[in-house]
Amino acid sequence: MKKYLTSYLAIFFMFLCGQLLAAEPNSADPDATENEASEKSYTIFDDKMLLEGHTEKYRGLSKDIILEMIKDETIISYKTAAAVRVFREEYSREVFSREKRIIEKILLRRLNQDNSAFVQVEIMHTLCLLDRYPYFDITVPALIQKLDHYNDTVNEMAFEALNDIIESGNNRTREARIVFNTLRKVLFLSRKRLANVTEPGPRLTQKLRLLKWSIKILGNQELKRLPSEVLNLL
Repeated sequence: MKKYLTSYLAIFFMFLCGQLLAAEPNSADPDATENEASEKSYTIFDDKMLLEGHTEKYRGLSKDIILEMIKDETIISYKTAAAVRVFREEYSREVFSREKRIIEKILLRRLNQDNSAFVQVEIMHTLCLLDRYPYFDITVPALIQKLDHYNDTVNEMAFEALNDIIESGNNRTREARIVFNTLRKVLFLSRKRLANVTEPGPRLTQKLRLLKWSIKILGNQELKRLPSEVLNLL
């Protein structure tokens, strides 16, 4: 009996040690000791707070460090998204020609490798502002699709990105046509559900605002191409 008890205690002690070691923060990461515990507590509760916190922390970093962070596949998505945001807000207007092409490749590679919606929205927003003509017809429809994302923070980020992209442009007919056609497809797919809507919710209101912008540029004749359920809401 004593033999079995001793073996049991030894196994339990080994298991406890393993758990303690696994829970120990990684000292190689300068953010680990002060941020990892709070991230575990708040990740599923307040994505926006985490993103804004990392953004403010990285705002003083140099462009080279920010780009290295974007390339680093080992850091968590909140940090990558924050690094992309800092690059866009602080440095994107300072890059030209060859350097811009290199940075575009970095962002495209990260976009293809990362499944995080936070990172995807930030990168698409940044690419469109870096070089509007080739990226508008790719990123804007994808950002419109993100308006239906289940995560409220992703939804808010996508809407802010779309507004920023539109406001930084010159109300071009080509761009308005892309927005209109994308929203038209989305609204046609949901027209049965819209038939019972009398007061648009927040997400539908976002789409209607973008739709009104496109119609203002293209002309009221485009109203004929929309489902009747949407006309009632407009």
